[in-house]
Amino acid sequence: MTKIAIVGSGLIGRAWATVFASHGFEVALYDLKHEAAQAARAHIGTNLEELAGHGLVDDPKGALARIRVAADLADALKDIALAQENGPETVEAKRELFAEMDRLAPAGAILASSTSFIMASAFSEALPGRSRCLVAHPVNPPHLVPIVELAPAPWTDPAVVAEAKRIYEQAGQVPITLRKEKAGFVLNRLQAVLLAESFRLVGEGVVSAEDVDKTIRDGLGLRWSFMGPFETIELNAPGGIPDYCARYSESLDRMVKSSEGLGNPFKPETVAEVMREWRGAQEAERVKRLSDWRDSRLASLQAHKRASQRKPD
Repeated sequence: MTKIAIVGSGLIGRAWATVFASHGFEVALYDLKHEAAQAARAHIGTNLEELAGHGLVDDPKGALARIRVAADLADALKDIALAQENGPETVEAKRELFAEMDRLAPAGAILASSTSFIMASAFSEALPGRSRCLVAHPVNPPHLVPIVELAPAPWTDPAVVAEAKRIYEQAGQVPITLRKEKAGFVLNRLQAVLLAESFRLVGEGVVSAEDVDKTIRDGLGLRWSFMGPFETIELNAPGGIPDYCARYSESLDRMVKSSEGLGNPFKPETVAEVMREWRGAQEAERVKRLSDWRDSRLASLQAHKRASQRKPD
């Protein structure tokens, strides 16, 4: 049975352990604080039971039994095929942790980071085993949103990327591969553009924050839940993508350029305008309650998508 090490047992580490254990992998869960890893395992049990309630996990108790809390990092990395690192989001922390993993992990093991913004070249260049290092950036929560961005460094062995892709696919994920490094990878860059324009529209008094959310939730998001942007525009002109660009490229270009040079869209006064009409207190208890609601909705959507037929060519 393929063995996976989860290094760091916070929110993302717990979700990764849920992903791998629910797909038949043996998981070693490690955290600097042993008690944190033990508490995380109990939380993962709840995750698995909730997924089973949506028909997304067949045997939650069996999956939990495949997760053990490692005594130390060396124990976690013993005989593994892949280590999924979920440590602090700083270059210094990644360099230190990857140096330890490179020293302790089996020679053939893949070392992957869940980092959201730091490129693999920033923390792997000096390592003897740098060719086995890459970023495998998930979306929160990974056990409910299956995309994972594989972002290798220039020196990462293509065979390592291919094997990582195979492992994540076996774990039910949907990996994409970056052909070269780019800060923020793909998802965060796309998300940043949409967020920036959303804040600008509210800050300029064009529309309320609530109506921006409605535009995505009840408009673009309905299509985007099962189609990407290129698939979307292919169907918005009779001649497909080239026809769409011929018809609308000038208008789209003007809109994009109209936002250039406007400065930081997330400045305090714009945030204040967003919050002026926003409902609900920005408190940890409410965020937790809404996060649980989101996860339940995502699980239902994921179950529906799994049951749906593949689109025609």
